[in-house]
Amino acid sequence: MRVTPHTDRPADAWLYAPFRPRFALFAGALTATVLVGGCAFVALAARQTGFDSGQRVAIVVVGLLGAWFLELLVNTSARPTPDGLTVRNVVHRRRLEWAEVVAVRFAPADPWVVLDLADGTTLAVMAVQRADGARGVRDANRLARLVALHGEAPDRAP
Repeated sequence: MRVTPHTDRPADAWLYAPFRPRFALFAGALTATVLVGGCAFVALAARQTGFDSGQRVAIVVVGLLGAWFLELLVNTSARPTPDGLTVRNVVHRRRLEWAEVVAVRFAPADPWVVLDLADGTTLAVMAVQRADGARGVRDANRLARLVALHGEAPDRAP
């Protein structure tokens, strides 16, 4: 194992850096701010129009629920280790061994990377997104490199 100068980290440590969407972080944070701020403004302005306090609280709760959902979207990730990959999408989290991953697909029309798995299913990796442009393509290539490095699953019998 090579070690980078002046550190005790392996030279390929960048290969195992977590995958996180960048554009979604910016867009989600901006949208959540506008949503919560807008709902709070409407709830305060609604006092003048005869809304009761329960209705105003409901407006704020809707804004907070929307912000919570956006937080789930923003916190998608994929965390590689030498042993496997943990994919955290909006609702589900799944741990994969590298041998379970047959292929990494990122077609031009795909919004995010899709993994073909040895059991015949697929798994979206929402942390690597087309919206991130060239960075998303680099991350998809890095993920494919990890799959190749750690060995793909053997071909399935017909």
